[in-house]
Amino acid sequence: MTLLIILGIIVILGIMVVSMYNSLIKLRNNRENAFADIDVQLKQRHDLIPQLVDTIKGYATHEKETLDRVIQARNGAVNACTIDDKINAENQLTSALSGLKITLEAYPDLKANQNFLQLQEEISDIENKLASVRRYFNSATKELNNAVQTFPSNLIAGIFGFHKEIMFDLGTEQRANLEQAPKINF
Repeated sequence: MTLLIILGIIVILGIMVVSMYNSLIKLRNNRENAFADIDVQLKQRHDLIPQLVDTIKGYATHEKETLDRVIQARNGAVNACTIDDKINAENQLTSALSGLKITLEAYPDLKANQNFLQLQEEISDIENKLASVRRYFNSATKELNNAVQTFPSNLIAGIFGFHKEIMFDLGTEQRANLEQAPKINF
């Protein structure tokens, strides 16, 4: 009789371990799928940036340093391999694009150019989509991190090599910019 009870407890524990392991796998796959959605938007963003830079070059020939920084950041983002590297590279690209927006303030003719307006509209649309898929990615990451860090699934996570993953955040430079009040000029 006690042998059946012990065997029953082992079977129940085995089912619990398999269930927790499968849950962790599903959460990890959900996070990777969420990042794949980000990759789609990033690809569109990376394809549009050279067009935007070429359009601006016709107007802002002496802003070479700013344009080069945008292209270098774009190339770094395209060549990033891991999710962590892509997050860092995209934060640098976002920062470079912010610098480009400030530079464009000096070119009123450019702001009226139809090609530039269309590209700017497309990039704005992609940035909005990126914000949405980043929120979804961070939600998926939070779910995985919660499972990896809470008891009893943290025991299974440790055994099978699951660990806390990073969120797609602004990075320190962007966060510092947000702490400053925006300047409004009329």
